[in-house]
Amino acid sequence: MGTSLTPEFWERFTLLLFAAMGVTFALAALFDALALRRRNRRAHLPSVPPTRAPHRTGTADHRPFVRS
Repeated sequence: MGTSLTPEFWERFTLLLFAAMGVTFALAALFDALALRRRNRRAHLPSVPPTRAPHRTGTADHRPFVRS
């Protein structure tokens, strides 16, 4: 028993499709803006002062000798 799709169905389908697309695009734009704002806020945080590098000796006693 087949049913035919009426013009009223297609009108309602089109309306709901465009409404869903609009909501999807609006939410995507909102979440993108929030993500960019969060990323920019993290970039502008004051940085931690650099720590001093460990002292290096003039010789490299810890490296193995490799013959060429």
